[in-house]
Amino acid sequence: MASRRTFIKQSSIGALALTLPLLTDLKAAAPALTTANTSPKISLAQWSLHRALQRGDLKAVNFPMVAKKEFGISAVEYVNEFYADELHNASFWDNLKRDTDAEGIQNVLIMVDKEGELGAAKTLERTRAVDRHRSWIEAARRLGCAAIRVNAFGKGDPNTLREALIDGLGMLAEAGSEADISILVENHGLHTSDAGFITGILSAVNNPYLGTLPDFGNWCLNKEWGSTKDGSCTNSYDPVKGLEEMLPFAKGVSAKSYDFGPDGAETRLPYKALLQEVKDSGFNGYIGIEYEGDRLSEAQGIRATKALIEKTWATLD
Repeated sequence: MASRRTFIKQSSIGALALTLPLLTDLKAAAPALTTANTSPKISLAQWSLHRALQRGDLKAVNFPMVAKKEFGISAVEYVNEFYADELHNASFWDNLKRDTDAEGIQNVLIMVDKEGELGAAKTLERTRAVDRHRSWIEAARRLGCAAIRVNAFGKGDPNTLREALIDGLGMLAEAGSEADISILVENHGLHTSDAGFITGILSAVNNPYLGTLPDFGNWCLNKEWGSTKDGSCTNSYDPVKGLEEMLPFAKGVSAKSYDFGPDGAETRLPYKALLQEVKDSGFNGYIGIEYEGDRLSEAQGIRATKALIEKTWATLD
């Protein structure tokens, strides 16, 4: 009988074949930069392939292999919704860890959504949300990740919300510290895209296991999830200012991208200024590609984002 590892590799090949129609019209990726001063550490966020995953063209278990074999990226960021059925299956996470280790793939973090409001006004609701997130902390620990990414959602006036988030994020950071897993808050719309508000909460909690995952694009203050993709946001936090404020707490960076011009530049975000902020801060963690556009295929968008990061990074001061 074939081993599970053999099965995973064979399944990965099948998944790659399903994605080939997305890839055949692409030029070869630019060669990786080679010097320490000009080589950013790049990871791939699973959400970049969410349409392929939702259609069933790609199996979630094969995502890490696709990242490495198709895009030359050996560090990956998972999204919890694609593994909900496996959450409490310790063997699944242990086996995925074994298989990614064998392929030299680094499991960076798990992005956790829709597991309750960590800033809920009622203590019982906050506690339940923390407990649901604990299960993902355990999955991340088994997978060898360094962190989970969470949302600092909640309702109420700013003072009430601030106190609730200090409590909820504080409890979760304590749980993270017990497992050696960091808890990272992403700007994801509404008050979470107010970088000053969020970093004030992190300072108040004052736990080294609580940090940020600043996203280049999610700065809309009057829309949940915060996307500025379609230009419809009427109240947006300045992305360069927000990134600058969140970077001192950052243990990851999400390089959101939407679309590209003929010269390969991102057309909706000030990429050079954003990457300059990252470099100036001394950040040395992973910059995670998160393509969210519609015009290019997912594969094209990933390759375009990777090429832009590498090309731009080499020109920064």
